[in-house]
Amino acid sequence: MSIKPSALDGIRVIDMSRVFAAPVGAQILGDLGADVIKIERPGVGDDGRGYGTAWVEGKDGLETRQSSFFTVSNRNKRSITLNHSKPEGQEIIKKLVETADVLIENYKVGDLKRFGLDYETLKAINPRLIYCSVTGFGQTGPSAALPGYDGLFQAQGGMMAVTGLPDGHPGAGPLKAGPSLVDFITGHNTALAILGALMYRERTGEGQYIDIALLDTSVAMVSHIMQDYLISGVAPPRLGNGGNGGGPADLLHASDGIVYLTAGTDEHYRRLTVLMDQPELFTDERFDSNFKRARSGQAELIRIINAWSSKIPVTELLAKFDSVGIPAAKYNELDDVWQDPQVQHRGLKATTPHAHAKAGSVDLIASPLAQMSASPAAIR
Repeated sequence: MSIKPSALDGIRVIDMSRVFAAPVGAQILGDLGADVIKIERPGVGDDGRGYGTAWVEGKDGLETRQSSFFTVSNRNKRSITLNHSKPEGQEIIKKLVETADVLIENYKVGDLKRFGLDYETLKAINPRLIYCSVTGFGQTGPSAALPGYDGLFQAQGGMMAVTGLPDGHPGAGPLKAGPSLVDFITGHNTALAILGALMYRERTGEGQYIDIALLDTSVAMVSHIMQDYLISGVAPPRLGNGGNGGGPADLLHASDGIVYLTAGTDEHYRRLTVLMDQPELFTDERFDSNFKRARSGQAELIRIINAWSSKIPVTELLAKFDSVGIPAAKYNELDDVWQDPQVQHRGLKATTPHAHAKAGSVDLIASPLAQMSASPAAIR
């Protein structure tokens, strides 16, 4: 079996980051073929090794120091331990920088400067170096020195304000998303900025400094809802599971499960009313525009649709929607995800050898960049 070349073959990354956001960025570069050298503290390692609720089981049947949290953000890396606060550790890092293309760190603002490992010092050693700092609030400003974690930024950046059940519903109020989305997307922004810097260096021969902040990501993530506010000056209401662009869109009950429906255009909605044998709903003034179906009329319309859908099994309901081209999907619990035929077809679970695991291997979430025709991301 031939191995396809990697997009970042020959690129070396020094990863001095810990926990989640920045390590995800370094991991993406590793998935794309970069040689990532992860630097951890002697005897302790990355703080992320102790996060999470599950650890890889070792050959002795005991938990290893590799948590699920660490595992999901540190594949395709070679780890070394050294103490960067000691002169000998600093010299090793500077030696690595001589031939490195990228350095990623997420220490507090100014921390590494105390040890002669800041951008200006390392740039003098290697002018082509791309140095990326990832912090909660960025390198400057009134909050720059503050620590920060994902949940704080979901609250501060506006994401919680638009997530959760609408006011007036039991349990209504701001809601944090389950996964650490700000961390995860900050990691992707980190990788994207570095890839842009590599392209710039290809043209100019010059490295550069990159300042990535979780706060910036958290505000940008509110996306079209924040843009709605910037244009109208009115904060949109929380919509629970409802769609933001068009409707009806929400969870529907089937007789044996749950599906999610997005009839996001007038034509989708017209087909839905015919499918339900209730074509009069198409011209009902409560639901005769996308805005009404997504906002003022959403709850009542979903109640009407549920009265119809709840008598039909999931498989049959999805087939009905598919027959008229209405987008819908089965709601999956986590164990259902890996039984989904399309998930299996796309190879979204990857099994890789693991020297210390009792099973000799571990299952990982595959890179979503693995479908590139010439230089796919891969777990090595």
